[in-house]
Amino acid sequence: MKTDVEELTPTRVKLTVEVPFDELKPNLDKAYKEISQQVRIKGFRPGKVPARLIDQYVGRGAVLQEAVNDALPQLYGRAVEDSEIFVLGQPDVEVTELDDGNQFAFTAEVDIRPKFEVPDYDGLEVTVEDAEVGEEQIEETLGNLRERFASLTAADRPVEEGDFVTLDLVAEIDGEKVEDASTSGYSYEVGSKSGIEGLDDALPGLSAGESKTFTGTLVDGERAGEEAQITVTVQSVKVKNLPEPDDEFAQMASEFDTIDELRADIRDRLSRQVRLQQISEARDKALEALLEKIDIPLPEKVVEEEIQRRGRQLEQQLQMAGMTKEDYLSREEKSEEEFDTEVAEAARQAVKGGFVLDQLAVQEELGVENEELSDYVVTQAMQMGVQPQQLAEYLTENNQLPAIVSEVLRSKALNLLVEHVTVKDASGNEVDIEAIRRELNNETGQTVQAEGEARETDGEKDEETDGESEAEETAEAKGSETSEKDA
Repeated sequence: MKTDVEELTPTRVKLTVEVPFDELKPNLDKAYKEISQQVRIKGFRPGKVPARLIDQYVGRGAVLQEAVNDALPQLYGRAVEDSEIFVLGQPDVEVTELDDGNQFAFTAEVDIRPKFEVPDYDGLEVTVEDAEVGEEQIEETLGNLRERFASLTAADRPVEEGDFVTLDLVAEIDGEKVEDASTSGYSYEVGSKSGIEGLDDALPGLSAGESKTFTGTLVDGERAGEEAQITVTVQSVKVKNLPEPDDEFAQMASEFDTIDELRADIRDRLSRQVRLQQISEARDKALEALLEKIDIPLPEKVVEEEIQRRGRQLEQQLQMAGMTKEDYLSREEKSEEEFDTEVAEAARQAVKGGFVLDQLAVQEELGVENEELSDYVVTQAMQMGVQPQQLAEYLTENNQLPAIVSEVLRSKALNLLVEHVTVKDASGNEVDIEAIRRELNNETGQTVQAEGEARETDGEKDEETDGESEAEETAEAKGSETSEKDA
């Protein structure tokens, strides 16, 4: 087999492959056998029809086509391997010659990873946030915990901001009630701005049994976007009571006996969180610093696929949150054009970051051991709440192992990069990221991975999370027994 490579652009090539016809013999034999099983010719059992009769009744051309379709994937794979190129995505294949008994030829156009060398990265310097936990952070976390155990008591007074009210809403347009915009027994926190526009302004000053009408724009239902006359009637007024931050509260909300022990636990867990954030930030900024030193062309098709993937991911997240894209853009105070521009830039950085880490792994001769793959699967299984064996079987059956190997390899390349970068905090102190990682490993007995580590290696960052303490997690169950917020 002969293969010629023509560079169409720095990120796309055309392979011209010529194959001696003899190499198609196994595929032709297979084609005759399969067609023989399908045709029905008098005097011959299925699978026993001679090749000459198949040529006569079905046609030699159909057999050749079947053989070519069977042979192309393997021949294309050999051509790629012989050419030593890193292909991306599916090729555009065209059969250019099929001379029965003599030669078979085809072309394949495909995107490739650009050829480049990662420059020296020793001496790069990045800055991360200080790993300090202040009293304000501790009190804020404690305050959130107290909120979960808050109780509601009836108030014999007019509504004030921060109260919880039970109310009825009736929406009318031109004197006609809008059924899907009206409700009764609706529980609402005054001032939360989570209700229809104008509701937070209408409620203060009303007592139980009193009503008020205001004009608002409907956001849901068949009449969404139209102005309506909204009448709100207060049924009841309740105030929120927070438990005192004392030993009794600590015993109720956590496994600790005193409030001092609870505060100490919160401090420890917040400290762990900020140190994890330092690791994650160091990885992000180290890769960003390296990318700034490298200018490479990117396959537009690959970038477009990444943009579409991010769009689908956002759509799923918004759907789960019960939001529309318009709601999201309004919350972020961005136009659709600004949002699309940011997504496109993030996609380009993600694709570029993946290429750079792949090349770094090649230059540094990094590999992936079976133990590392197993650790990755176990970690992912724990996060997903499934058995490792179950996840491993799924990945194998769906041919996802190559992608997993790539993720682990990129993560190793990024870890290597961070080891060679000087990391300082905002106060100017040098930060030993590897020492932090070892310390956290010793604390938990588990391998520490910065949040979203596998995804961040290709430029995609998750949204920041609160990093709740164990006491807060325990409170989710305990708090639901005492809180009346959802009443």
